Amino acid sequence: MAMFRPSKRSGFTGYEVGLDGQVLDLDTAVKGGVLGGVGGGVIGAGVGVGVGEKLDLMKMIEELNLSEIPSVFICPISLEPMQDPVTLCTGQTYEKSNILKWFNLGHYTCPTTMQELWDDSITPNKTLYHLIYTWFSQKYFLMKKRSEDVQGRASELLETLKKSKGQARVQALKELQQVVAAHATARKTVVDNGGVTVISSLLGPFTSYAVGSEAIGILVNLTLDSESKANLTQPTKISLMVDMLNEGSTETKINCTRLIEKLMEEKDFRSEFVSSHSLLVGLMRLIKDKRHTNGILPGLSLLNSICLHTQVRGLIVSIGAIPQLVELLPALDSDCLELALFILDALSSLTEGRLALKDCTKTIPNMVRLLMRVSEISTQYALSILWSICKLSPEECSSVAVEAGLAAKLLLVIQSGCSPALKQRSAELLKLCSLNYTDTIFISKCKLTRTIQ
Repeated sequence: MAMFRPSKRSGFTGYEVGLDGQVLDLDTAVKGGVLGGVGGGVIGAGVGVGVGEKLDLMKMIEELNLSEIPSVFICPISLEPMQDPVTLCTGQTYEKSNILKWFNLGHYTCPTTMQELWDDSITPNKTLYHLIYTWFSQKYFLMKKRSEDVQGRASELLETLKKSKGQARVQALKELQQVVAAHATARKTVVDNGGVTVISSLLGPFTSYAVGSEAIGILVNLTLDSESKANLTQPTKISLMVDMLNEGSTETKINCTRLIEKLMEEKDFRSEFVSSHSLLVGLMRLIKDKRHTNGILPGLSLLNSICLHTQVRGLIVSIGAIPQLVELLPALDSDCLELALFILDALSSLTEGRLALKDCTKTIPNMVRLLMRVSEISTQYALSILWSICKLSPEECSSVAVEAGLAAKLLLVIQSGCSPALKQRSAELLKLCSLNYTDTIFISKCKLTRTIQ
């Protein structure tokens, strides 16, 4: 087998024919913007990189992770930017490692044109390499420059916060929130420079809405260590978050929700911090807000975390959360639906929770509808809820459930590929539902057409 090797020919003098037949000249292409260049000049000058410093092309490509790259830089085989472009006798250019793999598979053709090769050599396309290197270098240095500017600005704003008051403080917080929301380097700068302590100190019983909303908007985007979280769980700070959850804008409510959930991640988080009637009422208002549906998922996510603390479940039931959540079920997407069903299932562990589920007229029809509709986990929660209330009042609830098409749905679960535990629970519930009917009548209730209708 002939081995493909770099040609000893040296016919490249600063230009090369591109894939589209146009002449690609380094200066013309970059200065003219043909390849998205940004003008000439020394690469790296003035942006923290010394003249003549060589950067690794692979590193630049990986760190930039650009979605739009000139097509002439892309290897037709891998569809990735080329780092070592070589040209075949057909004029087509490929990444060296990719075309060698092609040849090693026994192909003696050009992958793009499928022409048979009359010359078995590959030639380094130095001009294209320089074009690629120049283009990525310019993008890379601009990115680094912006990153340095962002870090510097974050540090400046942090220093301003330590000294300013009133409107100047609010303005600094506003700008800092925008910077940390958009740039990971700014978030790291704020954390490394003690910014979490500075911003947390602004939260207290006399904090204005303007300061509090911006400060919470910053903190929710930062990485908080255990000490920072402990500081933020002080009663006065939690109280402020609860007040803003009830009275703030939708964005502020969502930020308060996300921050409280982040604080709950600590192992020693105490349930009394969320055993607040005001907190739970504000949370349910956010979840039910039909005008601003972007608050539903974060709201349900926090309520889900709160439900893990069994001591708080009774309080959640007492504020009427169960009928409100049941009412929302048909309109929820799959992610929100699983969270809502988990919460309802957790609340059904309480006697008062089961009673609230039973007394809500939409519980049974909504749960029956969800069986085998969304996911196995959703079916599991819905089935568990139905079991809880049917066991509570077998005659009344079982009849309502069967009339809603439960029997046919249970047969579908039993015949499906669900887990054995889920099938077993379905069989038990089916048996419970059949007690109020003769065999003939119950079989008629199991017809699939009823479920479809």
